[in-house]
Amino acid sequence: MRHPGLVFAAAALAATLAGCGKSPSNTQSQNAQASSSEQPGAPAATTTAEPTDAQKKALVASLPAPFNTGDLENGEAKFAICKSCHTLTPGGPDMTGPNLNGIFGRKVASKAGFNYSDALKAQTFTWDAPHLDQWLTDPKAMVPNTKMTFPGFKDPKDRIDVIAYLKAETSPPSS
Repeated sequence: MRHPGLVFAAAALAATLAGCGKSPSNTQSQNAQASSSEQPGAPAATTTAEPTDAQKKALVASLPAPFNTGDLENGEAKFAICKSCHTLTPGGPDMTGPNLNGIFGRKVASKAGFNYSDALKAQTFTWDAPHLDQWLTDPKAMVPNTKMTFPGFKDPKDRIDVIAYLKAETSPPSS
């Protein structure tokens, strides 16, 4: 072995990725296997067809201006920070934050099974694009004493794009 340092670094990287359940070469195949396999006695997973690009564009177009101009690619990129606390898939798990599937039209702090702060439970609005914009600007300014620690997206265009992405990813496609 001429380069034991490189071998050690590669082994450390492989161990780190294995600890995350990811490897550079087979993450997609593992994800496909996980989504297609069922464990005996486990409830059947709820599967819904992925909306087409045209359906996603129609969902974004249904938003009021300026949210109907959102860039889904940038919204997805900016939402990456949110994925540490939130999932989007139908029936997906709650994490530090609630699953956001079906967020549009849902009363604030109403997702069954999630332990919201008293401050958020005291609110009475329904989530829509303008409320999400206010929330994503600065959650603690909108609802003091909320448990959400995210400081907000300061760039209005990033908020528009994230809201469009949320609409496209968490709302049922229009028929």
